[in-house]
Amino acid sequence: MTTMESLLRLDILPAARLSQLDGDARRSMLGGACFSHPAYLPDTTDLPFLSVDMPRPPGEAALCEVWHSPEPLVSGQQGPIRYRQGATLLFGCLSLDESTVAALQDVRTPLQSVTETAYQAIFELLDAHDFHAVLRFWNYFPAINRESHAMERYRQFNIGRQDAFLGHGRSVVGKVPAACALGTAGGGLHIAFLATRADVIGVENPRQLSAYHYPSQYGPRSPTFARASRVKLGGRDMLFISGTASIVGHQTLHHGDVAAQTRECLHNIAAIVAEANRQAPGAGFRLDALAYKVYVRHPEDMATVRREMAQFIGASMLAFFLQADVCRADLLVEIEASGGHAISPCQADSSNGSSPCLSTSA
Repeated sequence: MTTMESLLRLDILPAARLSQLDGDARRSMLGGACFSHPAYLPDTTDLPFLSVDMPRPPGEAALCEVWHSPEPLVSGQQGPIRYRQGATLLFGCLSLDESTVAALQDVRTPLQSVTETAYQAIFELLDAHDFHAVLRFWNYFPAINRESHAMERYRQFNIGRQDAFLGHGRSVVGKVPAACALGTAGGGLHIAFLATRADVIGVENPRQLSAYHYPSQYGPRSPTFARASRVKLGGRDMLFISGTASIVGHQTLHHGDVAAQTRECLHNIAAIVAEANRQAPGAGFRLDALAYKVYVRHPEDMATVRREMAQFIGASMLAFFLQADVCRADLLVEIEASGGHAISPCQADSSNGSSPCLSTSA
């Protein structure tokens, strides 16, 4: 990365540190999300933060990812969305309860309906503030693999999401954002998003069929996301890699083998990085310079996933781990990543001196 100041910075820190940050640090915050079980509600006043009920590894405290920008920022709220924006970037989030739409539903399931409502509200906000491109979405909701109303809940979510894209005249093929969708331990539908006024380029993985072209065996609507988003902000090339799993073509590989699934995830991420570098010669994206968020279905598998990642990437990798259900019941791990933006060193938890993100020795 160059020495110029980055328009975007990612901090990973213990949740207890969030309320201790000084005025300058808080003024630069775009927003973020905190993860713990039960959900931790951060003291962030008017800043947009999600509180996600998602367990950390045993013995590890609540953790927050915080996005910063040096541009002058203003906060606002439109409907259920809290947001913060500068001249180039907007971060927003919302949380909706499925029960709020139960009385209004017609042929739609509550999750489908609340998802469509949420995305409609997001697109209305972005249109009103002239942010034409979304870099990525983060989607979290409980019981993602459970069947209700004769359909898996992840498939219900995909229908609601795509209906909102179509309803606002947005493409559902090709020009779509990076995204993830994970199952939480409880709560409602939580969505966070990072948008920009810059041009965003989708990056696909040559090892995988694009998710928006998945065959109907995965549900009546294909997932609406790109494998990654690439953007140039303030002269820096940045890359946002979607939740990536052990899928080649469109099929899950290595059923029941978390070590092999982790390696396959990383081969897919390496292919995305190579494709992004091919598209943008000189960007110089590297596996060992990315920040990783790792979702593991079973807590007893976390040490294995951590070990495999360190062997593939290097022991100094920047990664934090969460226990979450993945969008297919046969997937044991999902990994997302980003790079090109500034990444602050992990700040230790003053109560025990541990770093919230890091290598196999953690």
